[in-house]
Amino acid sequence: MTIRPALADVLSARQRISQYLSRTPLHHYRSLDELLGAETHVKHENHQLLGSFKMRGALNAVSLLNDEQRRRGVIAASSGNFGQGVAYAAAVFGVRASVALPVDANPGKVASIRRLGAEVIFHGEAFDDAREHAERLSREEGLHYVHSANEPALVPGVATCALEVLEDLPDVDVIIVPVGGGSGACGACIVAKSVDPAKQVIGVQAEAAPAAYLSWKERRVVESRMETVAEGLATRVGFEMTQQILWDMLDEFLLVSERELQEAVVLNLEHTHNLTEHAGAAALAAALKIRDRLAGKKVALIMSGGNITVDQLRAALH
Repeated sequence: MTIRPALADVLSARQRISQYLSRTPLHHYRSLDELLGAETHVKHENHQLLGSFKMRGALNAVSLLNDEQRRRGVIAASSGNFGQGVAYAAAVFGVRASVALPVDANPGKVASIRRLGAEVIFHGEAFDDAREHAERLSREEGLHYVHSANEPALVPGVATCALEVLEDLPDVDVIIVPVGGGSGACGACIVAKSVDPAKQVIGVQAEAAPAAYLSWKERRVVESRMETVAEGLATRVGFEMTQQILWDMLDEFLLVSERELQEAVVLNLEHTHNLTEHAGAAALAAALKIRDRLAGKKVALIMSGGNITVDQLRAALH
């Protein structure tokens, strides 16, 4: 049975984790207004200490561990940003942490995980290979496994991002959220629909890694290819807990191409003067795709992360 968080859980999560986070800005960009024909605001989760929204959920999940779970230590799998979040949360609460990553994980994110004191375990060519390995190690070594999606405590923590959006822009019409595992979109849905069911939440994933989109569309967990450069969107399979929330609450789900993601990285640099990783640029890519339908509305784009490498930026600029 799915444990579905409510707004009260989000408010409780904020009380537990806010001292360890930045309240990130929601900036209104008039040049994006002109580009999209809508009043466009950007939620800058790239301004978090670790450059990503992922630390919100990780902090909440680790904060709720009991004494025995803390004693055993935690393990997580990640393409990079969630691993940083778990490593940071473990350091905050004095818990030993291990993070499994694919062998070609973003080197900057890997270095950050190590600096935060977590053990790095490389396994496989893709996130899901690392995830399956982390699950095995959890069983074999008795570590508490913090799943990047099927973890009930994640969503209330991540949802504090959307809570800040609604507090800063109460009359927002549409929130567009990148989707990898889906915790960010779930959090946005729970907060927005609790305030006003008419507020729209739109998810966006890469065409080259469409498992979450296909799972949402078909109302069943689907496995698909995983060939995107967007690390935060690079999941091979949908996840049941987050999908069940999205099936009921997400208004729309869009796919964007690799070229559209690359272009959005550059457009964010031009219009907001922020570096974004490809997943962080996905919301703008989706907004450009449906700009006719956004005309005249107040739109919030979740810039979920900014941990782009020099090589990735160079490729986007060419």
